[in-house]
Amino acid sequence: MPQKITNFIFDIDGTLIDTLDMYMPAMIDTLAKHGHPVAPDKIEQTKHDLFGITGQDALRLAGISEDEIPAVQKDWFELSYKRLDQVKVIDGIPEMLNSLAKRNDTQLAIATSKLADEYQKYFVEKYDFAKLFKVAITSADTKKHKPSPDPILAAMKRMNAIPEKTVYVGDTINDLKAAHAAGIKFAGALYSSANPDNIKNADFPLNKPSDLLEI
Repeated sequence: MPQKITNFIFDIDGTLIDTLDMYMPAMIDTLAKHGHPVAPDKIEQTKHDLFGITGQDALRLAGISEDEIPAVQKDWFELSYKRLDQVKVIDGIPEMLNSLAKRNDTQLAIATSKLADEYQKYFVEKYDFAKLFKVAITSADTKKHKPSPDPILAAMKRMNAIPEKTVYVGDTINDLKAAHAAGIKFAGALYSSANPDNIKNADFPLNKPSDLLEI
């Protein structure tokens, strides 16, 4: 008989909050500013392809050289945070998290590509439901990032969680790959994914956040 899932590890961007319109138009503008314009017919695909991974990895995939990345990332993030008004909590997320947190045997954790200071200032200090997460792994906590399993494994270690009772909830193909590489099930946030076809083979497809309460 399958063991009950009691350890829930979450991605943030595109899973709990919708940050696509904060980060990605700013990225396109910053690339152009630094002499790396994206062709107009490639802009929308680029926004979706490079969303949900670390800033450094996104810029590498965009063809930015290693010596350019620090300056480009600095400008990108500064411009992004001028667009904070574009961020939205995904409908149903606070209710779902509060329901999970009320279960006696359940642990909630984060494994995100966000920087540690971003996580604290723009997530923990901004949303009441962020206090429900007792463990948080940010980009500085592991050398490798999704699709490597390292962030998820680090969260599991802190939770003392066994794979059979653990699920990772995310919205991208890198989230799916990281979960399976960590030896755990993946719950796909179809309700908010920028590329839902990429995660349609999730172990638990989620058409709305409350579907997670049923697994």
